[in-house]
Amino acid sequence: MRMFPVMKSLLAVIGLLAGATLLTAETTPTNPTVPNKSDAPAAAVKPTPPATPGTKAKVEAKKQPEEPKIPGVTIARSNGTFLGLEVVGGNFKLSFYDAKKKPASVDVTRATARWPNPRSVTGPNHAVLNPSGNALVGNKTVLPPLNFTVFITLLQGEGDDAQTVESFSVPFHN
Repeated sequence: MRMFPVMKSLLAVIGLLAGATLLTAETTPTNPTVPNKSDAPAAAVKPTPPATPGTKAKVEAKKQPEEPKIPGVTIARSNGTFLGLEVVGGNFKLSFYDAKKKPASVDVTRATARWPNPRSVTGPNHAVLNPSGNALVGNKTVLPPLNFTVFITLLQGEGDDAQTVESFSVPFHN
C-alpha cells in the first residue's frame, strides 16, 4: 500500500517532463498568408550569398584614418599630450607627442627615472634624461629583464630652482 503514493508521484513527474517536451518542440507556422519556404520550388528560392568575414570591418577601417602609433609604452599627460617611453641603445628615451600623437618638441628641461635593480642590494637605479633632439635620453644603461615599474619625474628649471612639473608611475615591459 505504501508503493502507490510513490508510483503516483513518479507518474506525475514523468507527465510533467513529457508535457514540457511537447511545449518546447518546434512547430511549423500555420499562418496561410505567409508562404512556407518548403512549398516553393527549388529554382524560385534564391540563396543569399554568404558574407565574407571581415567585410564590414574593412569598410569601417577605410572610413577612419589609422591613428599614429607611439613607440614603446604610451603615457597620457594631463594636458592631452602623450609621452613615449622606450629603451633605445640600452638607455631610456622619452619622446614627446601632441594630442594627435604626432612628434612634438620637448616642453621640460629634463627628467629623472627610477627603477628597481634586481642585481644589487644597494637600491634602485637612477638616471637623468637630458634633451637630445625631440626627446629626453637617459645617461645610464638599463639592463634586462625589462619588466618593472619605472618612476618618471619631469622637471622644469635649472639647478636648485628646478620644479617638478609631472610625475608618472609606468609599468614598463618590452
